[in-house]
Amino acid sequence: MANIQVEVKLSSEDLLKAVSQLSSTDLEKFVAQVLELRAQRKAAHLSRAETELLLKINQGISWETQQNYAELISKRQAELLTLEEQRELLNITEQIEKLEAQRVEALAELAKLKGISLINLMNDIGIQPATYV
Repeated sequence: MANIQVEVKLSSEDLLKAVSQLSSTDLEKFVAQVLELRAQRKAAHLSRAETELLLKINQGISWETQQNYAELISKRQAELLTLEEQRELLNITEQIEKLEAQRVEALAELAKLKGISLINLMNDIGIQPATYV
């Protein structure tokens, strides 16, 4: 990971400015570490099963895959996709759909474990229902 020189005392805004200097790869690693730290802090109040489910819920595709996906979507909208790019877009879409299905399963399992509705759980942990255009 890249080293960033910062002052000893940092506000959250200063920390964000420092983090914005990271490369995409280092940013992805940093975000994963922050999510793990958050999960560990919550783990003190959560069971092992709840912690594992939250880790699954917070899992996402890599930054590079997100960027590639956005570029392919733009090309598709402009009707400029090659056959190879169409296959790649389909592959990424399938990966995302599989990950989202696993995420919903983990959310439902966590809601059941906590004895609350899925909507209430999503509100509690700050997840908004997806909107599709």
